[in-house]
Amino acid sequence: MSGERGRVLLAVCGGIAAYKACEVLRALQKSGCEVRVTMTEDATRFVGPVTFESLSGAPVATSLYDYPGSAIPHISLAEWADVAVVVPATANVLAKMACGIADDCLTTTLLACACPVLVAPGMNVHMWQNPATQANVSTLRERGVRFVGPDSGRLACGEVGEGKLASVDEVVEAALALLAPRDLAGFRVLVNAGPTHEAIDPVRYIANRSTGKMGYAIAAAAARRGAEVTLVSGPTSLVTPADARRVDVVSAAQMHDAMLAAFDAADVAICSAAVADYTPVAPADHKLKKSHEHLDAIQLTETADILADLCATKGARVVVGFAAETDDLLAHAQEKVDHKGADLIVANDVSRPESTFGADTNRVALVTANGIEQLDTMPLANVADAILDWVRNHASRQ
Repeated sequence: MSGERGRVLLAVCGGIAAYKACEVLRALQKSGCEVRVTMTEDATRFVGPVTFESLSGAPVATSLYDYPGSAIPHISLAEWADVAVVVPATANVLAKMACGIADDCLTTTLLACACPVLVAPGMNVHMWQNPATQANVSTLRERGVRFVGPDSGRLACGEVGEGKLASVDEVVEAALALLAPRDLAGFRVLVNAGPTHEAIDPVRYIANRSTGKMGYAIAAAAARRGAEVTLVSGPTSLVTPADARRVDVVSAAQMHDAMLAAFDAADVAICSAAVADYTPVAPADHKLKKSHEHLDAIQLTETADILADLCATKGARVVVGFAAETDDLLAHAQEKVDHKGADLIVANDVSRPESTFGADTNRVALVTANGIEQLDTMPLANVADAILDWVRNHASRQ
């Protein structure tokens, strides 16, 4: 079980959203975290401990007296954890945390935690808005407890309002942020991501299979590690990473202009977008009708080379490019290093299922003028950190 990203204690409370804690656990594992679980007795009425034991591969602490491997589970778990995440945090547990009440395994463990604590509340809107709950939240914030959510929406009870558990992605991102080193503070990182759409007419376009996941993972990881991040994104359905400034573009020309404009204020540029190599010469200004406007051929012209143009003006700054190939991967990547002047090319074989477009993992090689470092297949967040580790060691602030 991977734990290179950190060790997370998941504290599951007795609310209807307890089942979401299973999804949080799996997402943390996919990001490279090791997870252990403690539950309140009420939480076990919503999701059985066996479920969390199966998912985590470790015993679940529900009692202070019968935890395998430790006679004092609240201390051993508190000392083991790098961060504790409370999902869903009920009004009752928030009140206990604020008052220092430790009357079960979960609250006793939280009281013993010296690590950062992240709370994801989930409850009825009136319970959340109750002055007692808000006072407890303020007390916990003053003590350094971090909060994610709650969101507004339709609640399990049928009412609509604030109190809905934050999304799994939000909870996981907040947890990973607490685990991340702040070793990129002061760096200004420019990232592009996603495909571009090259118009044939107002309805049709030329595109590729890129989803933007890798670039968004890089932007998210850089922001977590303290960098000032600008993300230039082609069309995707992905959520903007926390603390990143996003610039939306559609075409290769728009991405080229946006990247060069933002590069003036950047220390590092990471070009992970799958930018179209060709674009139609004369896109129609109306939808072409096949009944009388046969599209037998599309005249294409090459798009501007964003990576090469950034490298031409980079000076002492670091520019990273990607080579997504289906054959002769390393040879093509080395050619990009030699001919475009990039400091690093991240090469991945998109014909492989673990590193194809849309996968949640990637297997890349870091190719420079001095050699090749082949990395194992890893979750995208880990790949992003590996790339940023290289950047941290080779980049300097302007």
